[in-house]
Amino acid sequence: MEKRKLRINGHSHLLPYPEEIPDFMRDKGIFWVDKDRKFMLQKDWNRPITDSSFFLNEKLAWMEHFKIDHAVVLNLSQLYGNGLRLEEMKQALRFQNDFNARIQNDNPSKFTCGFVVHPGFVRGACWEIERCVEELGLQLLCLPTHYMDTIGTWRCIFDEENEPIFELADKYNLAVEIHPYDGEKFIKLENTSWRFHLIWMLAQCADAYHFLTLNGYYEKYKNMRVCFAHGGQLAQINLGRRIQGFDGRPDLFEDKKHPRKAVGHKNIFFDTLVHDTGGLELLIKNQTSKQVLMGLDDPYPLGEMESEKQSSYPGKILDLAIERDIITETERNAIWEDNVIQWLCGDDQNAKDKLVERILS
Repeated sequence: MEKRKLRINGHSHLLPYPEEIPDFMRDKGIFWVDKDRKFMLQKDWNRPITDSSFFLNEKLAWMEHFKIDHAVVLNLSQLYGNGLRLEEMKQALRFQNDFNARIQNDNPSKFTCGFVVHPGFVRGACWEIERCVEELGLQLLCLPTHYMDTIGTWRCIFDEENEPIFELADKYNLAVEIHPYDGEKFIKLENTSWRFHLIWMLAQCADAYHFLTLNGYYEKYKNMRVCFAHGGQLAQINLGRRIQGFDGRPDLFEDKKHPRKAVGHKNIFFDTLVHDTGGLELLIKNQTSKQVLMGLDDPYPLGEMESEKQSSYPGKILDLAIERDIITETERNAIWEDNVIQWLCGDDQNAKDKLVERILS
């Protein structure tokens, strides 16, 4: 009897219940959820909680309703720790990582959870990677596209100063998620009409992809597999310009790798969250379907959620891609299952078997 194909969501988020968040997080204005579960908040910032599946029990019910077998839970973007004092940052990130570890440990068949470090403090980041892997059993490192260093300068995650982090990711055979946030803190534009989520987050992903490929980290760290959130969407349309720029001004790219060499590389993945089949088709034409994995970005309103206004539901973009002959049924199944597992586990067949066994248990 043929094994049922799994449906694994490679890009999901989960909020702690209000009572699970320590008092210091609210006292310091770092992050909290109001007691009525209506808003997530930081000092001088709040955002409505738009779906009950932001929380664990409701998330499990949502997954069952949409026949999603397993979800990869990333860290909350609000907890990258940029601009916090060192001790506050360490406590906040440790809370996030311990929370995610508990979620995975208590619900092993339903969740694989990520952990986050702050690259501005490389030595501490490396200690936290060791703790999260060796003590908490986590295998997914979540990193921001950009971060603030110790002197207040914003840098790309694929800065050469962060190579010790990538060396550990290589050592531990980690999957790595690259996700954008905090653009309004270093892009000097008024934060209006949701421009940082709709435009600049995609540009942040393209910028990070630019430096991952130029530095050749996909080859230097062969056991590290990187996935870009939101399809790395502007990186796809921008590929030709980068190639022409590299060829036209080689003096600006001394000792860098040609952009073309990274295209379709087995260690670089992108999720499906591009919102239209035209974007998905370009992503697949550039990178091949093997490097694309399912990402719903639930339960955020820019995720692939159930919506009458958008006539949407989780998995719709792949169903439309089938109808429009962009992918085959076999490719759709791989995007939901095989490609997510390949990103999480790499070529470690034992790790793959254990993950599938955990999901099916």
